[in-house]
Amino acid sequence: MAEDDTSTQVPPASTGFLARYPIFKNLDAQRWWATAAILATGFTLGGYLLGDGLSRSHRTNRSVTVRGVAERDVTADLAVWTLTFSAKSADMPSAQTKVDHDSAAIRAFFKEQGFADDVLQTTGVDVSMESDGENKPSRFVVRQRLTLRSSDITRTEKAVHHQFELVRRDVFLESGSQIKYIYTGLNKIKPEMVAAATRDARASAEQFAHDSGASVGGIKNATQGYFEVTARDGDSSESWGNADSPYKKVRVVTSVNYYLR
Repeated sequence: MAEDDTSTQVPPASTGFLARYPIFKNLDAQRWWATAAILATGFTLGGYLLGDGLSRSHRTNRSVTVRGVAERDVTADLAVWTLTFSAKSADMPSAQTKVDHDSAAIRAFFKEQGFADDVLQTTGVDVSMESDGENKPSRFVVRQRLTLRSSDITRTEKAVHHQFELVRRDVFLESGSQIKYIYTGLNKIKPEMVAAATRDARASAEQFAHDSGASVGGIKNATQGYFEVTARDGDSSESWGNADSPYKKVRVVTSVNYYLR
């Protein structure tokens, strides 16, 4: 009787590194664990990159905002002097005659001070009626305004110092009369002053960075404040008896935001 040589076919065992361990002998298990390893590696790498990116972003966004100031003394180059005077009378011709007298006296005064005739212009005339109360006659009030415009600051200052001469000539200026000294060269000095204010701001930023163990990078953003022109010595024409000063102080403040490294 012939021997039955039929044998049971057993699937060959998986080979490779994972096959050495019983838990990995199943092919599906090998695939599952391989996928899990890849995902774990991706999550780890992604977390590292995200954390590193946030850290670098935080360092990039570090900044400091400082102010820079620049000041400069200048002398006005234009004088505008407004002279207002008036006369009162029961009749119009008398009031007008007094105003004409005052106008002629003022023009003569400025001519004696060395000004040309055309620097003094009539800039306003007003006629009104006023009364001191009931049952009292009304009076005519004639008011006139002359304005001097001159770039000769020295000559104008001299005239201001001698203006009491008008009182001696029976000319009384009203309280609205005042002189203004104006500096018109602001646009010429703006670039230099902005640069100076920016340098001042950077010096403050560098001191801040030094104290905090950092260094100053480039400008993140910046804003420029208004240019302010004031009397250098605090003189003002707002109060009676005080003339505006031709000696001015120009000031600008900039706000600059610097990156910190």
